[in-house]
Amino acid sequence: MATLLRRLLVPGCSSRRCLGVILREMHCRTSTLNPRDGPRLLAGSSFPLTAYSRTQSRWQHTTAPDPPEVELHRLEGEDNGIVEVLMCRHKARNALGYVFVSQMRGLVYKLSDDSTVRAVIFRSLVPGVFCAGADLKERAKMNNAMSDNFVHILRSLMTQIASLPMPTIAAMDGVALGGGLEMALACDLRTAAHSAQMGLIETTRGLLPGAGGSQRLPRMVGMTLAKELIFTGKRVGGQTALEMGLVNRSVEQNETGDAAHREALSLAREILPQGPIAVRLAKEAMDRGIEVDINSAMVIERMCYARVIPTRDRKEGMDAFIEKRPPRYTGE
Repeated sequence: MATLLRRLLVPGCSSRRCLGVILREMHCRTSTLNPRDGPRLLAGSSFPLTAYSRTQSRWQHTTAPDPPEVELHRLEGEDNGIVEVLMCRHKARNALGYVFVSQMRGLVYKLSDDSTVRAVIFRSLVPGVFCAGADLKERAKMNNAMSDNFVHILRSLMTQIASLPMPTIAAMDGVALGGGLEMALACDLRTAAHSAQMGLIETTRGLLPGAGGSQRLPRMVGMTLAKELIFTGKRVGGQTALEMGLVNRSVEQNETGDAAHREALSLAREILPQGPIAVRLAKEAMDRGIEVDINSAMVIERMCYARVIPTRDRKEGMDAFIEKRPPRYTGE
């Protein structure tokens, strides 16, 4: 690397030319680089995402942008207020790798403070897959400490999703395994195609669900059934998941392979006309109340109700009822 950097001092060597030289030679040396050489590596390889150039006698650090593996799509028209989180890591079946998780955390963070969003749908653009779970190729390169830290980051992501103030819906049109199902469990509601396969399969890999699955699944389907599913690593289809209470709605898959997404969109459209402040506070009351005793939960409900009383939306709801017309909520 020292030899490469000295080339930048050669008179007549342009920044663009020198940058090209460095990138080519670094690419040739990828087999000798260690992941510890840089904090950010291109997923699935050891090629660093950083390069250096010299401009106006100052070293400038430039970072190559990560390819989009997760994107936001804001619906318009009558669906204004519905946002879709699109998972599009095609080559790795939306596996939970470093770049994927980093991008997902950034998008979820932005959504957490967006008062214009009424409902969020998590869906996949990869045919037949919601999320295949952990990126085992990346995980195999981690030592014990690195693996523990990454799972902690993954657990934090699921908590971020669960903590979003607006209703969230996971649309499972394909497999949702391990961390993929844990992501769906972090959502408020779930739709699934009959053909979808889902399961917390970590015990089949010598692990246990580490991103919230061991805690959220029992709260959802009951302790006895959750233990059976986790102990055996069993996979279930959409119809069975509906009977278990694991998903809210299950539908026959269609020719375009997006039946669960369409059902999720239908569900979001049912939420859209309701008072947005009331919906958010109802979610808060339920999420906080389920973790405490019934008397404490009643106090939480009272506090949430008190916050909705002075809103303009509450008055609009009353006026619309008296005037026998649909309410026009503004979120105020």
